Parts: sequence; C-alpha cells; structure tokens
Amino acid sequence: MKNLRIGNRIIILGCPGSGKSTFAGALHARTGLPLIHLDNVWWNPDRTHIAREAFDRRLEALMQADRWILDGDYPRTYETRFRACDAIIFLDYGEGTCMAGIRARAGEKRADLPWVEDAPDSELAARVRSYQSDNRPAIYALMAKYPEKQALVFRTRAQAEAWLSEL
Repeated sequence: MKNLRIGNRIIILGCPGSGKSTFAGALHARTGLPLIHLDNVWWNPDRTHIAREAFDRRLEALMQADRWILDGDYPRTYETRFRACDAIIFLDYGEGTCMAGIRARAGEKRADLPWVEDAPDSELAARVRSYQSDNRPAIYALMAKYPEKQALVFRTRAQAEAWLSEL
C-alpha cells in the first residue's frame, strides 16, 4: 500500500475506552499497515501478564519493522515508542466519553484483548478518572520534545472518524 503522509510507523494513544483499538483497526483496514495490539503482547488469556522485561524485549523487536500501527497506551513505554514512530495519533477524549466506551464494549469479544470483559472493573475506572491528570500531560510533553514527529490530536470521535474517512 502507498505511504501515508504521516508515515508508516504510527502509535495510537488515549485513555482506556477512547476507542484506540477500534480506530487502529479502521486505520489498518485503510492502509494495510500491520496492526499490533499491545494488550495482546502484555496480557495472557488467564488475565496474568508477562514480565516487564519480556514485554520490553517484544516491543523493541516489533518496532524494528519498517511499517506498523501500535495500539495501546502503556505510559511506561511512551518515550520508547515516540522515538521509534513517524506519527502519534492521540485520542484526547474526556472521562465521560471514555467511560461510555468501556460500558459499550462490555461483553464483546475483541481482537485487542485475549478475554471478554463483562463490566468495567474498579481499577480500570480509576485509570480513566486519573488519565487527564496523570497521562495526558506526559503525552503533550513528549509531543513538544519530539516536534519532528507528526502528531494528530482528536478531541471527539467525530473528528477521528472524519479524518479516517478522508484516507
């Protein structure tokens, strides 16, 4: 497939429930770029996860490819992914939008997670509540630190969908 104007190594960031995986799937369908859901790298089907060191090694290996979409927030790895990518897509949605997204996907089988979530758990809800103060500033700081990277910020689902429809 042809090169995107934003490059061929794209990270998609956003609060849980923002629709990162849905957006990533739509971007993959339009571009043919390989799609990697980081939740499938980190989590095992039994809801345990691999060791951080193993995750870091897998992430480094995945990022060696010339073309990819990396879907997932994982703040501990923001800077590593910023250095490797051509572009950042940040779904910068509010808490209400993200909680609605989590409620809407409850009970659905998803490609980005190796199990079905029946309902939002308290830990996930807490991450959504703290995202604006804990994660969002770090993303904007990294965008400022790496101005050579293309950065697309969508503040509504409608903005993101309009951009995708133009591809």
